[in-house]
Amino acid sequence: MNETLIARKTLSTPRHRTVWMEQGPASGPLMIFLHGWPELGLVWRAQLDHFAGRGWRCVAPDMRGYGGSSVPATIASYAVSELVGDMTELHDALGGAPAVWVGHDWGSAVAWSMASHHGTRCRGVINLCVPYFARGMALPTLLPLIDRTLYPTEKFPEGQWDYWLFYREHFAQAAQDFEANVEATLSLLYRRASQAQPKPAFTASIRTSQGWFGAAREAPRIPRDSSLLSQRDFESLVSAFQSSGFSGANAWYMNDAANLAYASQAPQFGRLTLPALFLHASWDQTCETVQSRLANPMREDCNDLGEVTIDCGHEMMLERPKELNEAITGWLSLRGLG
Repeated sequence: MNETLIARKTLSTPRHRTVWMEQGPASGPLMIFLHGWPELGLVWRAQLDHFAGRGWRCVAPDMRGYGGSSVPATIASYAVSELVGDMTELHDALGGAPAVWVGHDWGSAVAWSMASHHGTRCRGVINLCVPYFARGMALPTLLPLIDRTLYPTEKFPEGQWDYWLFYREHFAQAAQDFEANVEATLSLLYRRASQAQPKPAFTASIRTSQGWFGAAREAPRIPRDSSLLSQRDFESLVSAFQSSGFSGANAWYMNDAANLAYASQAPQFGRLTLPALFLHASWDQTCETVQSRLANPMREDCNDLGEVTIDCGHEMMLERPKELNEAITGWLSLRGLG
């Protein structure tokens, strides 16, 4: 990849500061990549390089609470409506031409919301791992979709989403445990997945364990997986979280009521008519969409939905960049978008 072609830019408005990476011709059609937890815009480097080389103007911001972008102190500042507000400001600054929005993890929730609330800003929407929930990305939406054969109610009442409640009940501790050794935390989280027999996700037992790392209160020291990120990008990630901490990133999980209310305001009850593509990660344990019912509401609420399954874990853009780029390229061509 030719990193010299990547520009780093900043937009500051009275309400927010967004820092982003940009690659490709300024006159090209817009493709905007939104990362999730706990990431930065740099996780999209392979996609920026691929699509910029095909004439797209590619943009990957550090989202609110991450990297060089604003890190507000109040939890309410991380509601999806605020995150969408950040992206509409960025989109205006980029010229406002309708874009293809691409999201991963919590970035998917923002990309889906751009499509449901600001359809005129979208040529299409593409999301990885987290499907569309017209009623809102919130625990009350997710809990009825839990695979109870894998997560019996008596043992796993919140299924794989148990960690979500841990943030709510022990918000300060969650951030402190991640921050105790940021390098070890990220080494643990950024690891290539492999195919395995279905079993409950680690995230289903966080409250029972009294935290992600139990009594140790910090991540175990293990060698980083060098196959996902370059040394340079891993060091950038570590440096960013040492500076910002994890409170802002974790606060994205704390606004269920506001997010449900915001979703209810979408035109057409949130039904999407524009072209949409969803990428399933077949080895993703927490966001398991292949065997469970988690993706079913999306199929009911999207008029023009494509689906592709890639054999990988949650960090799809890092684990299978070639396959992901090919899937997106094929779908864009099929839909006449690029």
